[in-house]
Amino acid sequence: AGIKPSSTPIHHNFIETEKQLAESFVYFFPPGAASERYISNETLFRMLVSASRKLPKMRWSLGGNAAVMANRLAREGCDVLLGGRLSTEQMNVFSEHITVAGKPVDDADIHLILEYPTGAKWGHYTAGRANRYIVHSDNHNPMIDSLEDFAAQLHNFKPALLIVGGLQMMDSFPFQPGHREARLQALQKLMISVSRSTGTHFEMASFVEESLMKDLLHYIIPYSDSLGMNEQELPNLLSLFKGGNITVLSDPYPRVASILDQMRELYHLINSQELKEGQRRLTRLHVHTLAFQAIIVTKGSMWKNTMSATAKASLTANRHVCGSTQIDTSKAKLIMDDSFSISRELGSQRIPFKENSPVSCWEESDYEICIAPVLVCTEVFQTAGGGDNISAAGLVLQI
Repeated sequence: AGIKPSSTPIHHNFIETEKQLAESFVYFFPPGAASERYISNETLFRMLVSASRKLPKMRWSLGGNAAVMANRLAREGCDVLLGGRLSTEQMNVFSEHITVAGKPVDDADIHLILEYPTGAKWGHYTAGRANRYIVHSDNHNPMIDSLEDFAAQLHNFKPALLIVGGLQMMDSFPFQPGHREARLQALQKLMISVSRSTGTHFEMASFVEESLMKDLLHYIIPYSDSLGMNEQELPNLLSLFKGGNITVLSDPYPRVASILDQMRELYHLINSQELKEGQRRLTRLHVHTLAFQAIIVTKGSMWKNTMSATAKASLTANRHVCGSTQIDTSKAKLIMDDSFSISRELGSQRIPFKENSPVSCWEESDYEICIAPVLVCTEVFQTAGGGDNISAAGLVLQI
């Protein structure tokens, strides 16, 4: 019979019942906000997997933030060392440019992704934009099981860049007391151990557990040169940094000016902290939104080709969501205005959008900012994995 729409949208940190699942979904569905939640009830999760296998439009796709980013980097010509617990079947679909560090598992972890287009209906609810709602009951990834195997191979690999992602798997997971902190501490130790000439990038995700976010502010973010996130994750991180609460929902269609103001504020807040041993200055910040890509890079830092990277991130957004290597303008639209303000402050400069050179870059303070409009795909194939593909594509040209 399926799960009926709930009349009460309620935000739950994790899901135990069908009722909570319906309440959680209708909380994120109308604004079209991306969400990922842990299902603590394994019987419910198995029932959902079994039901989804019978759906006519169900398909399998390689998932996991690190695996998706690794695939994109390999496709762009990089050699990649991937830390993750994967099945032999999953490993067989990887490019020869990817080496997997981590013992194989017998059964691959399944994450269920409910994709919906703009205007989709559920009961009396309508989606304001295309997005996805993800649920999992994964017991390997929250433990960062592959960390030690990855660390053992990392230094001989001599990476130009170390990417950390997928830590939202720890969100609301039932750890034994102190276990999560111990795993994050082990990850922090790895980040400190890499050469200063190796960039470190942390890819944010949908976090709702305040204590985990605070742990990330302590163990991970100060050891990252570069951060990647979307329009929901930026205000969430900024709010917490300023001593506020988690912001679960934010404007799904933010203006360029408000994103840039938030990026500047986050950049200055992070870099105003006194550096302790092993910590790094934030020198790169990439925010991917539906309508545009924005990258801030510190002048004179290791990151190069910011204009090209912003353009590549924008084109990758269209290709990934449309599920095509070619860009078909008949299946795309621009939702950016003809010009944008660089700040919400009164009298701020407006930059016109130029068709013959769509990426706008300028310098401020000690950094450069680049903005690229996105050709938003109107015939959505897949939004899940969008941020990982976009972020990885932007990083490729900057190392």
